[in-house]
Amino acid sequence: MNATLPTSPPGATAFGAALKTARMARRRSQLDLALAADLSQRHLSFLESGRARPSRAALLRLADALDLGLATRNALLTAAGFAPVYERRTIDALDMAPIRDALGRMLRHHEPFPAMVIDRRWNLVMANEATQRFISLLGPPDEVWRRICPDGARNMVKLSFHPQGLRPLIVNFDDMAAALLSRLGAEGQDFPEAAALREEVLAFPGSHPRWRSIEPGSRPQPVLATHFRVGDVDLRMFAMITHFDMPQDLTTEDLRVETLYPADAASEQLLHALAGTAPRPA
Repeated sequence: MNATLPTSPPGATAFGAALKTARMARRRSQLDLALAADLSQRHLSFLESGRARPSRAALLRLADALDLGLATRNALLTAAGFAPVYERRTIDALDMAPIRDALGRMLRHHEPFPAMVIDRRWNLVMANEATQRFISLLGPPDEVWRRICPDGARNMVKLSFHPQGLRPLIVNFDDMAAALLSRLGAEGQDFPEAAALREEVLAFPGSHPRWRSIEPGSRPQPVLATHFRVGDVDLRMFAMITHFDMPQDLTTEDLRVETLYPADAASEQLLHALAGTAPRPA
């Protein structure tokens, strides 16, 4: 008598394909992932092929082992037939007030250096006055944004890559572009909108074909200072990015604070001069 394999439950195949994609994007073997998630390699193979359906607990262990973002975890839960766990609130929601206050305080305290809050789409959510002064190097900020982002979004990647944006002011643009495209490529493995943004800026006039061959996640330099030149004035800044620790909300996970710091004494003096402030004592 021939045994009949059980029918794969609805959503198991979609879950298996998504799990395999996430695993391979992180270059993890089935054995490595199975050990990290306390599963047998055989069971993991069955999950990826759609021959088995995960328990909710096993799915979350796999997500932890792969260090997946909350949106990807929700997508896996849905594909496996479970309800999504993580909610999305607007930044203006009442219970987000402590987050807004903390972000605003960080931005104000970073004056006279630029600081901004951006989301995973690289859209500007909040910014301090120093950021507005910096963008004013291109012209009145509202006009700049209408020129670069006519759809109404204020996208920092587009501002950097657009031929009428910051690009003509960046002396080491090739290095900056390589670092940013590498990061977008890595983010695009889990977030399709990052991949779409990467394709959009690669289509801007003057983009080099070699930029398409940049490997996702490759960062040859520990710190990259972007060198701006406006007329005969030089400005060098590097960025630090802050994320929320252990976010439990999709909006909070999406937000990051990018703070720019002067890379030399002349740049620090220039940023203070633009703000009309005196440099702080060392």
